Amino acid sequence: MNALAGYAHLINIAMGLALGLLVGLQRGWALREQAAGSRFAGIRTFALMGLAGGIAGVLYSDARGPATSLLAATMVLVLLGYERTSRTSGRIDGTSGMVALLTLAAGFLVGSGERLTGTAVAVVMVLLLAMRAQLHRWVRHLSEQEMLSIARFALIALVILPLLPDHPYGPYEAWNPRKLWMVVVLVSGFSFVGYFAARLLGPTRAVIATAAAGSLVSSTAVTASLATRMKQGTESTAILAAGISAASVVMYLRVIVLAAALAPFTLGPLVRLIVPGFLVSLALTAWYLRKVPDGPPSEPQGDMPMRNPFDLGPAFLLTGLVMALTVAARWVLEQFGDKELALVLAVSGTVDVDSTIITMGNLPAGTLHQVTAAIVLAVSVTLNTLFKAFVSASVGGWSKGKHGALPLAASAAVVTAGALVMAF
Repeated sequence: MNALAGYAHLINIAMGLALGLLVGLQRGWALREQAAGSRFAGIRTFALMGLAGGIAGVLYSDARGPATSLLAATMVLVLLGYERTSRTSGRIDGTSGMVALLTLAAGFLVGSGERLTGTAVAVVMVLLLAMRAQLHRWVRHLSEQEMLSIARFALIALVILPLLPDHPYGPYEAWNPRKLWMVVVLVSGFSFVGYFAARLLGPTRAVIATAAAGSLVSSTAVTASLATRMKQGTESTAILAAGISAASVVMYLRVIVLAAALAPFTLGPLVRLIVPGFLVSLALTAWYLRKVPDGPPSEPQGDMPMRNPFDLGPAFLLTGLVMALTVAARWVLEQFGDKELALVLAVSGTVDVDSTIITMGNLPAGTLHQVTAAIVLAVSVTLNTLFKAFVSASVGGWSKGKHGALPLAASAAVVTAGALVMAF
């Protein structure tokens, strides 16, 4: 073994010890009220668990026998300690035993070179342990409908999605089942997160936070989710309209950042084109927030009107619209090909502006003039914004959905006017 390898092994063993100390610190604090000698393990024991795992991980590649023996002996000690503690205390608590085994596993991972994985396991475990009281409080306040919604979302996101084929099908091979189902997962997921955020943060802050964070992934899915809540009528329409407008604000910012990173030659004229739309969306977000009824922002949400946090109807509606628009974009590409590249790029961005920016960035230098390319991106953003306005009005119903659609239409109109001025 050379000196460099030995140094790396020492670091891995030290990381195992450090992770064990971290876990032991949390367990020592959580069990600090128990009498000495009655605890399953303390900070030193957990530190030694991490150290043992680290040593076993370092030994495993060259000396599997000793490494396996060390792991097995440590696990036997954990089981004996759990049996003794359960017998003397008269209560069954498997948390400390599982924590000890996972600490050993985390130490083994960092010892064998998987530093990031082992560290992530230990840190997430400590976070879950530290959130004990909060997690128990959440469970006590869950209703049967909410628990069923959690199970259904886990089914569509963790079971159905991975099973779907990741290949194109249908006319023009425009439909990818896994990507289309991802739209369902995103829309229902944002609705799901927004429901529970409203219970924790209060409606106003929850809607804006969910809209802003969700728009980093898909502002269209956020719009469909908030429009669904508009139709249900259990929350202030002004709050939800502000969330839809805030999602548009984040979308404009995301477009600028992506253009700067992937298609920087378009940035100057593009900023001049879409910043007015950004400002209109920002102003209308503030205007709708001013219309929200006054009240303490953190008032208890236990009596909030019950609604279904997991409604798949709007998700399927948006998926159908995406399918239709994807076929339309492929038809344009089939009919015009590269002869009308600007038209193809602009129309394809109706569903996904990011893909248009990525395609623009991959074009050979000089394919499109700087101003032309910026106008194409601006048109793509405008079509996407108008599509979201249509989603808001159709999913939310015109009487309420118009409050989300009108800010989007206003910002799209401003960007369109700027594009016309720049073009002519």
